[in-house]
Amino acid sequence: MSANSTTFVGAIDQGTTSSRFLIFNVSGEVVASHQLEFKQIYPQPGWHEHDPEELVSSVTTCIDGAVKAFETQGHSRDQIKAVGITNQRETTVVWDKTTGKALYNAIVWTDTRAQELVRRLKHRLGSSELTQRCGLPLSTYPSCSKLLWLLENVKEVKDAYEKGNLAFGTVDTWLTYKLNGGCANDVFVSDPSNASRTMFMNIETLNYDEELIDWFRIDRSKVHLPKIVPSSDTEAYGSLHDGALKGTKIMGCLGDQSAALVGQKGFTPGLAKNTYGTGCFLLYNVGPKPVISSHGLLSTVAFDFGEGKRMYALEGSIAVAGSSVKFLVDNLGFIENSSKLSALAETVEDNGGVTFVTAFSGLFAPYWIDDARGTIFGVTAYTQKGHIARATLEATCFQTRAILDSMEKDSGQKLTELAVDGGMCNSDLIMQTQSDLIGINVNRPGMRETTALGAAIAAGMAAGVWEKFEDLKDVNVDGSTVFKPKIPKSKADERFARWEKAVQMSKGWAN
Repeated sequence: MSANSTTFVGAIDQGTTSSRFLIFNVSGEVVASHQLEFKQIYPQPGWHEHDPEELVSSVTTCIDGAVKAFETQGHSRDQIKAVGITNQRETTVVWDKTTGKALYNAIVWTDTRAQELVRRLKHRLGSSELTQRCGLPLSTYPSCSKLLWLLENVKEVKDAYEKGNLAFGTVDTWLTYKLNGGCANDVFVSDPSNASRTMFMNIETLNYDEELIDWFRIDRSKVHLPKIVPSSDTEAYGSLHDGALKGTKIMGCLGDQSAALVGQKGFTPGLAKNTYGTGCFLLYNVGPKPVISSHGLLSTVAFDFGEGKRMYALEGSIAVAGSSVKFLVDNLGFIENSSKLSALAETVEDNGGVTFVTAFSGLFAPYWIDDARGTIFGVTAYTQKGHIARATLEATCFQTRAILDSMEKDSGQKLTELAVDGGMCNSDLIMQTQSDLIGINVNRPGMRETTALGAAIAAGMAAGVWEKFEDLKDVNVDGSTVFKPKIPKSKADERFARWEKAVQMSKGWAN
């Protein structure tokens, strides 16, 4: 099928706080979209849930809303050739296979209720060998810890398991299942970028690993796990059962961070993307073979577009990025809103010797210092608000460099360019600082809906809207800005060494 100006692809973007549906043209421009926030449920401190039915209804509302806007522009719905899905990863849904009814609220990826359970698992024989097999260390993040908690604590889940009726899935699986009409059509699948976040999948084979499942003491005969299928596929994901796009095929699926890498066209080894949101998620394409990190990074499937088009990534996350800006605004009243913080930082020439280690809840990759706390160094009588604002913004750039350095060491590959998205990348100051510190170009696209675009690309590749990666070279290039390093490497290294010294000095406060 040759793509032209009358061809479009839809993308479901099911995030942590809202659901959206976006319709893209072949140039990667958004022609219509609809967004809906849904309820966040916090039953206890550290617990975070979503209503599984609301996840689905919010998506169908968004599809109908976007299609309506699309049609008012004079397009017709049959011009939408396929739909892709991108979703919050690790968030876990369990349901009864016979009725299709959810047995509990979805437990969100951020939820830490399984802390005690994870502590017990870490003492179990063989726990240190898990990462080699599945790419992830034991923590409250992966979906397996949420499933184990449900089996221990929720009677309905335990009963369904004992009867052999328990279905387990991440949000991609639940959405695909429900959008296909539930148990009537029983489309029960997951893609490798999501399945690699469960700890049940072997990172090399992309199949469930019986030894891993046994180690978690889960009886395979009592729980239904979704079939793992490629991220881009013409048949596996079925089609929309009703609504404005009834009958349209779902042809792509990627976890949100993988989708952003694809949307940034990080198709080849040595390309990376950083999403500067509340926290930061950095994904680095390491090529067709997984790299198990020796620096505490996660190994994950970037995407699987079939033969010869499967790539792996290293992933690092920074707990505090945009939230440090929010802290200066909400807690310290530095300025009336977050968008003006960059301007405040620009009122001074540099950080005036101030370094702010924003370890509000310890430091994540590559440091993993649980007992570090937020610490400001180098304050003198000369220090102004602008210096602290600047040091706050720089903290994210320093941590990004630390993760990228580790990724280069792990993969043995030089990073060639960093693609960026997320709220904080709107600041030219932050992006220039980032380029200076890592010594390579930082590329900020004009259209920043890269996560949804990634899902559209996965579906569009299966639908033949784009045949090969080269066909995407002109997608989303308009309006992009490239920030090039403006300081010598020696200066960048000196600034980074000072940051590393501050990190060491921020240890031990929570003891």
